[in-house]
Amino acid sequence: MTDRQTILVVDDDPKIVRLVRSYLEQAGFHVEVAYDGDEAWRSIQRLHPNLVVLDLMLPGRDGLAITQAVRSDPATRDIAILMLTARVEDIDRILGLEMGADDYVTKPFNPREVTARVKAILRRSAPAAEVKSSAPALQVGDLTLDPDAHVVEKAGQPVALTPSEFDILHLFMRNPGRAFTRTQLIEEGLGYEYAGLERTVDSHIKNLRRKLEENPRAPVLIETVFGVGYRLNP
Repeated sequence: MTDRQTILVVDDDPKIVRLVRSYLEQAGFHVEVAYDGDEAWRSIQRLHPNLVVLDLMLPGRDGLAITQAVRSDPATRDIAILMLTARVEDIDRILGLEMGADDYVTKPFNPREVTARVKAILRRSAPAAEVKSSAPALQVGDLTLDPDAHVVEKAGQPVALTPSEFDILHLFMRNPGRAFTRTQLIEEGLGYEYAGLERTVDSHIKNLRRKLEENPRAPVLIETVFGVGYRLNP
């Protein structure tokens, strides 16, 4: 049994699978593969990988359906997802993020970028046992966040967040009342330079509001700062 982190690469194009697998294995990951949606879901349930590199367009279940299934199952909902898509329309990318994907890369892509995104997501979702120094739990109103246990509670009830949602909220809770631009939320919250669409952040914010606000259509916790970005209401 390997102690390396396991990545499941899912794409119906064998050339893409071989390319991504090669780069991830060179980076030290254990890599499993699947070529259609049904095989991917069975592999997710069997392997419980640390992260899934998931193509959007697949035979059988598509990437959106798999993402929804992963996030709906308590046994798999903490698995990180990096979505691959050949679609260029904003709405397709946004749907993937709103379903619960942590990030996406558009085709054609640089496999080094895929590897870098995988590493960044896994750093953010590292379990508490891998954290070298403890960090204090944070509280804003009835919202609490434990960085080491990677647990968020609202009014004492646990809230399931993706790694990206967790880290954006963590940044907010370390700086209540501070307004962040979308670029700052990506670079300071998620930990890497980002040259993609700002709508990625909007999708994560929408998910956080859906999970944390009493009325997501009239948010009072995560406020929009017009012309700037977002802030956590202290």
